[in-house]
Amino acid sequence: MFPALVRFAGTAAAVAIVLAGGANAQAQTEITAPDVLVKNVTLEVVDIIQKDTDIQKGDRKKIVALIETKVLPHFNFQAMTASAVGRNWEKASVDQKARLNEEFKTLLVRTYSSALAAYSSQKFDFRPLRAKPTDTDVTVNVRVMQSGTQPVTLDYDMEKRPGGWKVWDVRVAGISLVANYRTEFDNVVRESGVDGLIKALQNKNNSLDQPAVVATPAGAPKK
Repeated sequence: MFPALVRFAGTAAAVAIVLAGGANAQAQTEITAPDVLVKNVTLEVVDIIQKDTDIQKGDRKKIVALIETKVLPHFNFQAMTASAVGRNWEKASVDQKARLNEEFKTLLVRTYSSALAAYSSQKFDFRPLRAKPTDTDVTVNVRVMQSGTQPVTLDYDMEKRPGGWKVWDVRVAGISLVANYRTEFDNVVRESGVDGLIKALQNKNNSLDQPAVVATPAGAPKK
């Protein structure tokens, strides 16, 4: 279930989550421009990954903590969840919407937490922001430079909120993260309803929380 997780769990998606993160959620007298926010946070998160040996070794707790402190404050997860659930969002009760939002947020964090450390050596090309000062909905463009192959394009759809700019969708090589989940979620709701989607998300999150099974080398005695 959810093949979208497989397609987006590679380099581009993991970097997308990093880039879309945010600096420490501190009160600001002025709202940081969206392109500046993306650039500053990208460099900050990459620096943390490069210097933290535990993260480099795949420490899940530290990686999750990094996402929760640097990424979550700058995502509009309710907008992302509503868009991903699509036409079925209005069918959900208030309680179901809250549960869907929480499970979808957890899904993104769990999916990418184990992949972050692998991408600290990437180089980034931050493109000039093409927007008017009065715009409240913009797209920030970044290219991930990869040796020996074409750059990966990352587009961050962001909206200006009272507390600052928030990401409501990420497009990796032109493919929308939110739209990619929408078809999957719609199929689940059609088969088993909104509660079925919540249950499917819970099951997926539980499976992602399970420790990896280390294979026994060939010829080695089993315990």
